[in-house]
Amino acid sequence: MMYPVIRKLQQKRVVLASASPRRQEILSQAGLRFEVVPSRFKEKLNKASFPTPHAYAIETAKQKALDVARRMHQKDLRAPDIIIGADTIVTIEGLILEKPVDKQDAYRMLSRWVLVAACQGPAPPQSPGWGRDRVLGIRASPPAHPPRLNGKEHSVFTGVAIIHCFSQDGQLDVEISQFYEETVVMFSQLSEELLWEYIHSGEPMDKAGGYGIQALGGMLVESIHGDFLNVVGFPLNHFCKKLAELYFPLGAVGLQPVKHDSIPTVDTFENLSEEEGAGLDDGGAQAQGTQDTGHDRTAKNLPPFPTGLLELISGFQASKALFTACKLKVFDLLQREAPLKAVDIASKIATSERGTGRLLDVCVALGLLQQTERGYSNSDLAALYLLSDGEFSLRGFIELNDKHTWAAFTHLESAIREGSSRDHRAVGDKAGGLLQDSCPGRDARLCFMRAKHGLAKLTARQVATALDLSRFSSACHLGGCTGALALELAREYPRLKVTVFDLPEVIEHVTCFQSSGPHTEQVSFVPGDFFKDSLPEADLYVLSGILHDWPDKKVHRLLSRISGSCKPGGGLLVAEVALDEDPRAARPGLLRSLSRLLQTQGGERSLAKSRQLLQLHGFTDVQVARTRDVLTVVLGTRPAT
Repeated sequence: MMYPVIRKLQQKRVVLASASPRRQEILSQAGLRFEVVPSRFKEKLNKASFPTPHAYAIETAKQKALDVARRMHQKDLRAPDIIIGADTIVTIEGLILEKPVDKQDAYRMLSRWVLVAACQGPAPPQSPGWGRDRVLGIRASPPAHPPRLNGKEHSVFTGVAIIHCFSQDGQLDVEISQFYEETVVMFSQLSEELLWEYIHSGEPMDKAGGYGIQALGGMLVESIHGDFLNVVGFPLNHFCKKLAELYFPLGAVGLQPVKHDSIPTVDTFENLSEEEGAGLDDGGAQAQGTQDTGHDRTAKNLPPFPTGLLELISGFQASKALFTACKLKVFDLLQREAPLKAVDIASKIATSERGTGRLLDVCVALGLLQQTERGYSNSDLAALYLLSDGEFSLRGFIELNDKHTWAAFTHLESAIREGSSRDHRAVGDKAGGLLQDSCPGRDARLCFMRAKHGLAKLTARQVATALDLSRFSSACHLGGCTGALALELAREYPRLKVTVFDLPEVIEHVTCFQSSGPHTEQVSFVPGDFFKDSLPEADLYVLSGILHDWPDKKVHRLLSRISGSCKPGGGLLVAEVALDEDPRAARPGLLRSLSRLLQTQGGERSLAKSRQLLQLHGFTDVQVARTRDVLTVVLGTRPAT
């Protein structure tokens, strides 16, 4: 009953409004062909305004799908035929449980679930840019005893919205079908040891409710009642039934064709009996009706509209627009004086009104600015990441890409032909080869450091909490640059003393990036070259974003030096972008590896290769954890004598 419905959608342009790899896998395995266009809908709906948790999930799914429909129609003047939106939540005793922000949060969710009251207005991010409110209730007041997930039944709801899009006279029209699925899950009574073992695996970090039933989280589950795939992230069975209701309703005989070209009714499909196994049920009941053969031929002759490919072809234009807006300090200006009209912005940044207006409109379309009748202002995204003095500013990373990476990629063809960049000078024995080759001079060096600092601020907490490092009392971060990760390690482990070991020309500028506050006294800076100078003594050595800059020969040399300095029982923590076996999942690492071809002699390595490197240099008992971004954290330990 299910499969023919999926098969009959192959000629339709279907879009999944979700970046969830689990939803993509479920639908792909069912045979559905679709594009992925992640929604930009900000999930800030007031949960207390919904009568039930599933009503909240359905509305969120609908808004995700509608956001994609509007964006694609605005861009192409033609929306896809079908857009699928989904939102999965975990509830217990009427409370909606979201994704944990760190390990302690995951522990609270999985063991005792402390209720957090809803804040008035947006709360500052606990972790930059990722996660949502942890526990927000449908009820107006908290229960007398905070709910415990451990040993209790809870419900997993997935709301699904199926948006049928029609474009007529340049206007977007939609029809919405929506449903929800509930699965009841019972957790076992779990020991502290087992619970923490699961949390340290890193798996709870990107899962609603703090667990994933399809992987290690299955060990927590005693029983389920309902659809297993619903708990994974998408209720495939209910979805197929809903499609059958829409396209093959019972008694649908002699239906007249609908005039919307993009969404045919049942009679525009071929007779199901033409394909083997296409009967709707064992009794052979089939949908009948007249066929619009001319329409069917047209649908077959037209290929799916290549939205993703077109965006890929012109993607550099969006990047350059962002780079230019940052260089002109548009976001800094609007943070001080917004809202402003285009003419006023042009006057203040000394540009033309015509060109400025077009740039501002592009920034609105990219979600970087907001526009009202009063003028332009920063979006939340820009206010968080695009201000020069923002705590989580990515301006340094943007400047590095604009000034150096952009220019390097103009030589990509010759680098592909020759195996390395024609203009790339051979990296010598100094640890700062990349720094000195790509960014010579003080200003360029500071640009490089700002880029490293901005990225480290985004990922430091995830690296610091990915694995349990509490047994170490001292650490040395080799190539630690501004000390952002070192400070996060100190915050997470108050007993830990951390030394940042980097080139003298880097250490002399670290004061530009330091902030006063607790735990700074735990961090010290020592100048030196990790290829030549003696390494500071430490129980734990840390390499974050370092190994990918170097070819295997240099990596072996560095790891050999660390191994020789590491005491028995000591460890080596490596955080890198690991190449995934699935090329689509490995995309971030593969693109970075291409960049290394142009700028260094290194490249990204697979997780198996990273594990092998550590073991080859005497670091056994290798543990691995994936963070919520693209980094993989690997910890190897020297055997105790």
